[in-house]
Amino acid sequence: MSASLSSGTTEPSADRPPPGAELLAALLDGMDAALCAFDADGTVTHWNREAERILGWSAGDAVGRRGLAGWAVRSADAEEVQRRLMSAMRGGGRQVHEFALLRKDGGRVLVRMQSAAVPGADGRPAGVYGAFGEVHAQIDLERAIALSEVLFEDASWGVVLLDVDLRPTVVNVHAARSLGGGRTTLLGRPLGETVVQGVDELEGALQHVLAEGSPPAPVDLWVTLRTAEGERRRCWRSGFLRLASPLAQEPVPLGVGWLFQDVTEAKTAEQEAARLRFRANQLHRAARAAAECEDPMEAAFAHLDFGLAGFADHALVDVLAGERLVRVAATPSGEPGPCCPENAGAGIPVRYGEGHPAFQALDRVGAVRASAGVREAAVWAAERQWPKDTVHALCTVLRSRGRTLGAVTFLRGPGRPAFERPDAMYAESIAVRVAASVDLARALTGPADAP
Repeated sequence: MSASLSSGTTEPSADRPPPGAELLAALLDGMDAALCAFDADGTVTHWNREAERILGWSAGDAVGRRGLAGWAVRSADAEEVQRRLMSAMRGGGRQVHEFALLRKDGGRVLVRMQSAAVPGADGRPAGVYGAFGEVHAQIDLERAIALSEVLFEDASWGVVLLDVDLRPTVVNVHAARSLGGGRTTLLGRPLGETVVQGVDELEGALQHVLAEGSPPAPVDLWVTLRTAEGERRRCWRSGFLRLASPLAQEPVPLGVGWLFQDVTEAKTAEQEAARLRFRANQLHRAARAAAECEDPMEAAFAHLDFGLAGFADHALVDVLAGERLVRVAATPSGEPGPCCPENAGAGIPVRYGEGHPAFQALDRVGAVRASAGVREAAVWAAERQWPKDTVHALCTVLRSRGRTLGAVTFLRGPGRPAFERPDAMYAESIAVRVAASVDLARALTGPADAP
């Protein structure tokens, strides 16, 4: 065996070494695993550099020794260890053993060794080779493999590996379900094919990780997904890891690991709670400010000014004069500003067409919401006598003492979302306070009763 598998680690003979001996020695010494080999009599024939690194015994110390007793194994354990190693000559396939070996400095190392028989020229077992490593290193490797398998199969959060071109290379079950595709159909495709909105922020984060490394904390990303059921808006709490090759001498980025969890419901509830707190605080502040106003109409304006903050861009107040609506107050149409009287005392009705949302609110005695597309918004707003930058509107009725006094209209520009049901409820809360102040002003000035 020593002639056929010589590693070149013993003293060279006077004869020329067999062809390939230098290559074999280089391969053995370059292995990441420690390797030793024995002939049929149990004599050490091979001992590579990784074995030397782990145990401290050099090839010169090991090659030629009979067995491991007295130097690499305690004498009390030597017979059992030798028996288990050499049993590979009789058993087929590989065998795995764990036992303690002795370092050259006297310390002990628990190793896991895979051993197998080495066939001779006649096909019969001519010896044994064993590849071994420290048990804790083997366990660490097994844990890493087990972790990766679990992450890509059973994890309760999404895991996506992307290459340096930001295209998915591995997608786990949870991520595929969240992205609305299959694990294989998403591979190699740009993220923009699935993520309609928010892809720029996502790709920007991935590019930053590739260039700068992993961020210190997760980030919440809002995205809109294209699915078979339509577009869905989701919030993903995302963590990013830069992947580098462990085999390269210098860290070479292999891509990015992206882990995310859907926190849409929690973020939506958090935002709604914050919005309710803010609006309740605004109503409270408005009530205190209105209480200090001598003129009831000033109190109405105070309610509108506080109510507009964070809610709408503009507000219009129209009161009934007979069957007509007359503009009495409005915020500036060019830019945000305080609510001011308009057309005071003129009594000129506003030119609202039939079916105008303000009239609809009067008919329903409730709130009416309306929106237009961004492209046709200017024409749509002009037809309804609203500022040209209006995209969304909410009209609600002014009611006090069981009577309809008019309507208040809240307007939003293209930078805000459409009004929703909670917004209508908040607008009605503002309108109740405005109506009370308008009713008081009319009672003090003595106008005819509104229908």
